[in-house]
Amino acid sequence: MFEGIKDDIQSVFDRDPAARNTFEVLTNYPGLHAILFHRLAHRLWLRDFRWLGRSISTFSRWLTGIEIHPGAQIGRRFFIDHGMGVVIGETAIVGDDVTLYQGVTLGGTSWNKGKRHPTLKDGVVVGAGAKVLGPFEVGENAKVGSNAVVTKAVPAEATVVGIPGRIILKEVTAKDDSADSKRQKMAENFGFDAYGLSDEMPDPVARSIRSMLDHMHLVDERMNKMCKALKNLDATYKSDAVPALDEEGMGCFKDPQ
Repeated sequence: MFEGIKDDIQSVFDRDPAARNTFEVLTNYPGLHAILFHRLAHRLWLRDFRWLGRSISTFSRWLTGIEIHPGAQIGRRFFIDHGMGVVIGETAIVGDDVTLYQGVTLGGTSWNKGKRHPTLKDGVVVGAGAKVLGPFEVGENAKVGSNAVVTKAVPAEATVVGIPGRIILKEVTAKDDSADSKRQKMAENFGFDAYGLSDEMPDPVARSIRSMLDHMHLVDERMNKMCKALKNLDATYKSDAVPALDEEGMGCFKDPQ
């Protein structure tokens, strides 16, 4: 038990450069407090002291702003950065070396009994405000971008962003040597930002639509030039005006700045 606590404390130093000493971490890190309370509550839950386990969990939520159901299974070296607003459901399973940022929800999508919350494999990172909902697996070392909503399984080493979550990066392994090299090179331009969609990681759908609009503008310009050339050749030629695009109304398709 004490070895596990030492691992939890060390995980703070490994993943937060602001941590300066053990006393500071023990007294001022609500993510660590929530994990330690959960370790106790989970032990009681497994021994059928369900009410007491839930009571400790409720006290921990009041103290830290982090809600972890005592039935959830949490691995070693689990780190919650900042932590406020994190919710982890009863049947969630979290592997070793997992990192969650503030506002993350590991929730369910049904009221049925049984497994209804996600399983996060070892090394998963979930960005601020992300929602991972449902009884599926997020593979080892996968990353979920901030504010993403994930409702389907995520393969190992993948990066997911957007609403609904879309896979934008998957590392090529020896078993996946048939992947399109050009597409992989483009995918490598995407990064992972735990706090939001940066310029290096735009929403892929919005970027695609913006590219389509740019292409349409180029086509319009070329068509106008062709119409002018035809009119110069034949004075009787008439071309109907093409309605202009409402760019303001389509602003929702532009990349976030």
